[in-house]
Amino acid sequence: MSWLTVLPILIPLTTAVFAALAWQNLPAQRVIGLIGAAALFVLSVVLMVVVWQGGVLAAQMGAWPAPFGITLVVDNLSAAMVVITGITGLAVAVYSIADIGRVEANAGFHPMLHFLLAGVSGAFVTGDIFNLYVWFEVMLIASFALLVVGGGRAQFDGAVKYVALNLFSTVMFLSAVGLLYGMTGTLNLADLHMKVREVENTGLLAAVAVMFLVAFGIKSAVFPLFFWLPASYHTPPVAVSAIFSALLTKVGVYALIRVFTLVFSPEALGEAFDWIQTLLLWIAALTMITGVLGAAAQTEIRRILSFHIISQIGYMIMGLALYTALGIVGAVFYILHHIIVKANLFLVSGVANRLTGSYDLKKIGGLYKSKPFLAVLFLIPAFSLAGFPPLSGFWAKYVLIKAGLEVDAYWIVAAALVVGLLTIFSMTKIWAEAFWKPHPGGDGAIAVTVDRGAMLALTLPIAALALITVAIGLYAEPLLSLAERAAGELMDPAAYVRAVLGAGA
Repeated sequence: MSWLTVLPILIPLTTAVFAALAWQNLPAQRVIGLIGAAALFVLSVVLMVVVWQGGVLAAQMGAWPAPFGITLVVDNLSAAMVVITGITGLAVAVYSIADIGRVEANAGFHPMLHFLLAGVSGAFVTGDIFNLYVWFEVMLIASFALLVVGGGRAQFDGAVKYVALNLFSTVMFLSAVGLLYGMTGTLNLADLHMKVREVENTGLLAAVAVMFLVAFGIKSAVFPLFFWLPASYHTPPVAVSAIFSALLTKVGVYALIRVFTLVFSPEALGEAFDWIQTLLLWIAALTMITGVLGAAAQTEIRRILSFHIISQIGYMIMGLALYTALGIVGAVFYILHHIIVKANLFLVSGVANRLTGSYDLKKIGGLYKSKPFLAVLFLIPAFSLAGFPPLSGFWAKYVLIKAGLEVDAYWIVAAALVVGLLTIFSMTKIWAEAFWKPHPGGDGAIAVTVDRGAMLALTLPIAALALITVAIGLYAEPLLSLAERAAGELMDPAAYVRAVLGAGA
């Protein structure tokens, strides 16, 4: 079944090509986009089932044996990330039927969306650190095109900031790859797992590890490298903001987790790992705090949500920094929960804007009275983000807090709890201003101009994502079991190495 590993890349690439061929035909682009997104979702579920039942899958492109050729590897973490990519890709494809008009479509939204999904999926399934760089570049090109789709001044301003810092990240990443290759003679991740232990100069290896930390830290939007995110994520169409908020920073977090468990492990770095772990803990705490304080200072819905992406990234880095089995479980669980919740909140913000004509909390209101169903669909992901039981965010935070207490990391636990309280404040502010208080212009000022078909396309993915959030909260055991398996493979990569290099590795 190893041929399945290439399909998460091949399906969105094929979809992007066909969508590009239908450039002037908007209905055809929409149908092609929906079919491609649905196919990616179905394939991701099949891949997850195969990996769950049979273990790690590895495929060698062109029949070149590892570590000399291009390797694709899918373990439980990769499979879970591809599934979550399929879910959000399908949700955004449905939402874009009503959100993306002819102007954005003619600017390349539909093919670029699927090129982005191909880049994201490629980053999750690659078993080669140089090809991880390649897929990051595919993501960067596609995301830049999506940022400027529709072409407003604010979009170009945000895109310039986004690309400038991400290009610096690219240079840092590629430089680190070159140095790592110079020390080990390989770029295959499974091979690197063993070769880095033979490097005598652990100080230089630790310096390269920090270079990867900076490169992936920029992609993840951690402190103090996050300012590009709130400057750009509120500018494009909502469908673009939603897919960005769901996936882009999580690819950076995924890369951090992958390289700091598989390559730069305590066995490879020795004593240097201790101060890198301490550095990661401080980065996690400061990312949480600065992100939530930035959100508290904003009055525009998408800016608030953008700062909360930063804040929640801190929780994921906290799980990695604790570097215990339970900490990694918490990080994996948090990533999967947060992708669903954050995409949903951005989608809700788009509907609120459609109905009221603005994202500014001071200029809108009355949504609870006019659209009570939308109010409920907002409360579910908002409460989950804040960590209210029994929603998915509660279990994610609970696992991380428990992991912190187990290793007596009380200060990071305290930071996480305080940030959770401040998250409640931000979500309550959106609820009070956008939903609860009357519209400043009176009830007649709520411009309900969305026809029934468009409203269905907008609310159907929101409702589906909200149901997933509730389902995870009420029945967390399957996702928790998946996170435990993924964490076990990360902390003990023997199965990963055997799948790539063979039983004798």
